[in-house]
This record gives sequence, structure tokens and C-alpha cells, in this order.
Amino acid sequence: MVTKDQTEQRLQTHLTSVKEDLMTGVSYMIPFVTIGGIFLALGFMIGDTQEVFDQTGTLGWYFAQIGSLGLTIMIPILGGYIAYAIADKPGLAPGFILAYTIQQPGIIDAAGATVGIAADGAVAGFLGAIVAGLLAGYVARWMKGWSVPSFVKPMMPILVIPVLTTALLIPVVVFALGVPIALVDSALTSTLEGMRGANAVVLGLILGGMMAFDMGGPVNKVAYVFGTVLVADGIYGPMAAVMIAGMTPPLGLALSYFIAPQKYPEEMRESAVAAVPMGFSFITEGAIPFAAADPLRVIPSIIVGSATAGAAAMGLGVTMPAPHGGVFVMILSSSILGFLGCIVLGSLVTAAMVTLLKSDHAEETESTTTTGSTA
Repeated sequence: MVTKDQTEQRLQTHLTSVKEDLMTGVSYMIPFVTIGGIFLALGFMIGDTQEVFDQTGTLGWYFAQIGSLGLTIMIPILGGYIAYAIADKPGLAPGFILAYTIQQPGIIDAAGATVGIAADGAVAGFLGAIVAGLLAGYVARWMKGWSVPSFVKPMMPILVIPVLTTALLIPVVVFALGVPIALVDSALTSTLEGMRGANAVVLGLILGGMMAFDMGGPVNKVAYVFGTVLVADGIYGPMAAVMIAGMTPPLGLALSYFIAPQKYPEEMRESAVAAVPMGFSFITEGAIPFAAADPLRVIPSIIVGSATAGAAAMGLGVTMPAPHGGVFVMILSSSILGFLGCIVLGSLVTAAMVTLLKSDHAEETESTTTTGSTA
């Protein structure tokens, strides 16, 4: 008989596995996002933002076309590599094809008409790609366990499993899942496009806090993916909030060290020095050494600082069409001064809060020694 503890442990193990599979898909997707976003931003910078796609043959047009291709293919890449993480090579092609299929407006419209729902050109987006990738991976992994004649085995990973997985899931993914997910994704995009004032500030606050929460971990990646997929839809505000909030933790902590070095052990100097270029490069992981040494003071401080920076960016309407690059792509922002100002604001809030919360390192060491000897 399975006990409650065993059930909870199995569930936790499964959820951890799903999280790892999703992170695999995200890690493979990010280079496509980076190429797509930066080339598209260069195209907008060289040509006219509104008309660059009509300027056929110009340098800006070529950059914009390459960027659009990168941002188009990134979503099928996400689905494909989620399936790959689950089922290895046999899951890759089905995951990619299924995720790509539900990004086609014509297919979703036709499927919607069949089931009696007006899709109106909506596509399933990254939510659909995640579902398609998970389904393809689990079905392909199930088929890998089939007992088949020896002469069929060589064909299983390259022919039988990919074809059967795709054929089995196409009706499910397109008709049962693709249309409703597309409608949800479309509603989400429309809501974000219409966000102004207080609503935009709240979104920036949430995204900013998420970026700092685990400094490059799953929560951080969820916020980052949320921002990057919106770049493909032409919504650049959340990406600016995400990038600025991701730069703030290492910069704020480095600033705290340099203004109050007595509050840190001497060995943290190298981490502080390294945190500066990492912060400017949008590498939030530069904050990890500080958080590992003093999580109870550092993590709340960087969350508050990043949330402040993200909220300010959204409130000021700062945008960023490039999904990576930090200060090296700030020229692509709608407001360079606003972009830099939000980074400075978030860094100052982080530095002030963590510096006020921390006592001098010598006092902390003495307190710890006294407590240990008393015990």
C-alpha cells in the first residue's frame, strides 16, 4: 500500500522532473531569442521602425527579416527541446512540429471553425509550445518502452516513434488544445498591450521581484521567458523591466560592498568586483555569492530593489526590443536615460536596504563566536 508520504514524494519528484525539462527547453531557446531580438532591434535602428519590413533589399530589411525568423522559430525550439529532454532524440521532431503547427493562424482558424470556435487569427504561443512539448515527450518516451521485433528496433527512434507520436497527437494538440490555448494567449497579449499606468507598474513590480527571487533559477527564467516571448509580439515594455531588474541585484550588492566594506568579509571583495561587469551584462547570477553568504538579508533586499526598478521601468514606458545584452544594447531602448535611471534607482534601493540590514562583519563574527561558546 502506498503511503501519503510516498505519494507526496513521487509527486515532488515528478514536478522537479517537469521543471528540469522546461528549463532544458528554455536553455536551448535563449540563443534563438538573443539572435532574433538583437537583429530585429538592429533592423529597427538602421531603418524606420514602422516601415522597415516594406524597405525590401535594404540593410535594415535584411536584419529585420533575420530577427523575425529567429523570434518565429524560438517557440517551436522551446517545444522541441522540452520533448527532447523527456524522450531524447525520438521526441525532438514531434515536439518541434507540434509546437510549430499551432503557431500557424490558418491551421488554428480552420480548427476553430471545425469545433465551432472563432479563433480570429490567434496562435497558441509559448503556452501551446510547452503543452505540445510535454505531450510529445511523454508519448515518445512511452513508445520507446515498446517491445518490438529486432528488425524494427533500428527504425524506432528515427521513423516509427516520431511519425506515430506526431500522428497520434496532432488531433489532440490542434483541435482540443491549440484553439483554447491560442485564445488565452491572444487575450493575454491584448491585455498586456493595453496596460497603462498603475497596471503596468504592478506588472513591472511582479516581474522585477521574480527576476531577483532566485537569481537565474526557475522563477527568474519564468519572468525572462515571459518578457522574451512578448518581444516576438512587438511588446517591448516587459522585456525592459525584466532586463533592468535582472541587472540590479549584482550592481546593488557590489555598491553596498564598496560603500560599506566593513559589513562584509574580506573574501567578498572578489565577488563584488566580478559582480559589476556581470550586472552590466545582465547576468543576475553575479548576486549569488552574496545571497549564499547571507540569504536572510540579501534576498529580501534584492527583491525590493529589482521590484522597484521593474515598476519604474514599466511606469515610465521604457522599452527594450533586444532580449539580452544589458547596457551594451541600451541604445536600442526607447529611452536611454530612463533605462539607466531605472538601473541606478534599483541598485541604490538594493544597496541601501542590504547595508542597513547588515551589521559590521566583526560584530557578526563576535556574536556568532559568543553564541557558539555559550552553547
